Amino acid sequence: MTDILRWGIMGTGTIAHKMVEGLLALPDAEVAAVGSRSQATADAFADEYGIPRRHASYEALAADPEVDVVYIASPHSCHRENTLLALRGGKHVLCEKPFAINRREAEEMVAEARARGLFLMEAMWTRFLPAMCHTRRWLAEGQIGAPRIVYADFGFQEAYDPASRLFDPAFGGGALLDVGVYAVSFAAMVFGSAPNRITGLADLCENGADGVNAAVLGYPGGGLAVLSSAVLAETPQEARIIGPRGSILVPSPFWCSDRARLTTPEMVMEEVDVSCEGNGYTHQAREVMEGIRAGRTESDIMPLDETLEIMGTLDALRALWGVRYPME
Repeated sequence: MTDILRWGIMGTGTIAHKMVEGLLALPDAEVAAVGSRSQATADAFADEYGIPRRHASYEALAADPEVDVVYIASPHSCHRENTLLALRGGKHVLCEKPFAINRREAEEMVAEARARGLFLMEAMWTRFLPAMCHTRRWLAEGQIGAPRIVYADFGFQEAYDPASRLFDPAFGGGALLDVGVYAVSFAAMVFGSAPNRITGLADLCENGADGVNAAVLGYPGGGLAVLSSAVLAETPQEARIIGPRGSILVPSPFWCSDRARLTTPEMVMEEVDVSCEGNGYTHQAREVMEGIRAGRTESDIMPLDETLEIMGTLDALRALWGVRYPME
């Protein structure tokens, strides 16, 4: 493998554009190929970014010998199938969040990567942003003591359209998998384990997708996370961690914030304001590339076992609410 890592982009939607823009900020990354379900869309995407290799199928991208690592940018419902396709083509994989539809699918993806000795990571880009790195450092230093309560929310207002991927259960539609995963992942990062107590409520759309939801998660040894997400309501989109010796605020929008603030009872305050490199997606790409070059098969910051635990939490919440997808 050369010093330059060659990326293939599987899918040409909005998130694929953002990832390519992030990759272009890295001098040791090359966007070598794109795969779509038609030659016309692959060509249009490739022309926009000067990508030399363009494929009219995902299968062709997975088989391309000029690609080292594939970014999966397809709809939620396709993540398992497309990740397995890329892994079986001998490619390392960065798979967009949510990692899969459910934990069962995620376990199959992880098992395939581990059996083949290939790098696999969930593209929870928030985890790698500088402000979030500062947040983890403060937690590791014990600045606020053991976290007791986490508040996090991510909701936006969208007109209900049962045919939209945001709402269609056939695509894994609903608030929880689209944006609620950010809040659940944030709580998992803070507490460092899966919850052992899970409760919550959801208001469902006419087609059974969760339009608005709220959850309370309890963690071993104490600690609660109060989380909410929505695709039918705009929320503050803040994240706050409260401990016995202070608090940490990641201001809105917490999932892509460039700021974090530590406050103690003595009103001692430390605030960081750190711009993201590139468009923010650059940081997770670097994590993947550093891991591959070091011979690792997963990230220490977003490990696969934690991704599996997060998927299990999402499954448990959906079971409480009666949200089930057609492919399950």
